[in-house]
Amino acid sequence: MDPGTARPPALDADWLGVCRRAGEGLRAIMRDNPTSNERVRETGLTGEGGDQTLVIDQDAEDVVFAELERLHDGGLRFCAVSEERGTVDFGDDAVRVVIDPIDGSLNAKRGLTHHALSIAVADGATMADVAFGYVLDLGPGEEWWARRGQGAFLDGAPLHPPGERRTEDGRLEVVAIESASPRAIALAIDDLVPSVRRIRAIGSIAISLCQVAAARVDGMASLWNCRGVDAAAAQFIVRESGGLVSFVAMDDPLGAPLSTEAHSPVVAARTPEARAAMARVPVTPPDRPSGG
Repeated sequence: MDPGTARPPALDADWLGVCRRAGEGLRAIMRDNPTSNERVRETGLTGEGGDQTLVIDQDAEDVVFAELERLHDGGLRFCAVSEERGTVDFGDDAVRVVIDPIDGSLNAKRGLTHHALSIAVADGATMADVAFGYVLDLGPGEEWWARRGQGAFLDGAPLHPPGERRTEDGRLEVVAIESASPRAIALAIDDLVPSVRRIRAIGSIAISLCQVAAARVDGMASLWNCRGVDAAAAQFIVRESGGLVSFVAMDDPLGAPLSTEAHSPVVAARTPEARAAMARVPVTPPDRPSGG
């Protein structure tokens, strides 16, 4: 936000309350569609992010947009950027609400644990401009959120993560990787071996980034470009926890746009040295576009 402009009223909305109500709606959708047979149903449409839209994706997005419409009806002006609908004008693009209704939708439809609602609120067009971030991991039910200048929180408790852990030979103990196709892992392995002891592939960029925020993993790297909607909220949670994030294809490390398009890989860590190690991991185009 330009320091010379007035603070947009929408920036001060009760975004945590909005996200929590949307999260309850998403929990209900998952309870109503408990099996893989129900969750794999497709709408026949392709979302703005490039993936086939599942019925549960659309239903989840509808829950979020119902909350946004209430805010708009109450007089607030903003725009929304969502994986399925793209950019939706609610009267003013000075505040952007960046939504991934289900990050880790492959996990969700296969019944695997980690899949998340991800919502970020920003007063500009890039990752650096995020002012509020929220990630709800529907598997363990963990709620991650952060507000600019106020730190990051997990289930209401402030995050004060420990430092990174290294093995006796100096390697990072465990890191998370995303966009983890077999081909991408094979091409990255020579760069991972010297600096990493163990890897984990969770299947959700948002959730993997949150693990860095709590220092559950010592670093994270996507092996291909991630979309703005996938990373916007969680990268901010990492930064408010004291961690470091870079979108390595951008001239400005936080200059990736808040969009549905995939512009850059993302890496995160607790220290500059670990972030540099993650940034050296090579990236590989996927066999087909996928949100994980």
